[in-house]
Amino acid sequence: MKKRHQQKLIVLSITLLFLFNIPLIFMFNHSGNIFGFPVLYFFVFLIWAISILISYIILKKFYE
Repeated sequence: MKKRHQQKLIVLSITLLFLFNIPLIFMFNHSGNIFGFPVLYFFVFLIWAISILISYIILKKFYE
């Protein structure tokens, strides 16, 4: 794996560590719904899905 791909994945990991930090998650812990889902669940699964997509894009470029 190239050094810049490793650096991108490390930056992604640090960003996820910040996004899944308890004080930031508690900002979204209120009553309300987005598309029928509680705001907290929507936030967590949206960030999770976006991180998988970004990881896929980074790793796909590595194997080309």
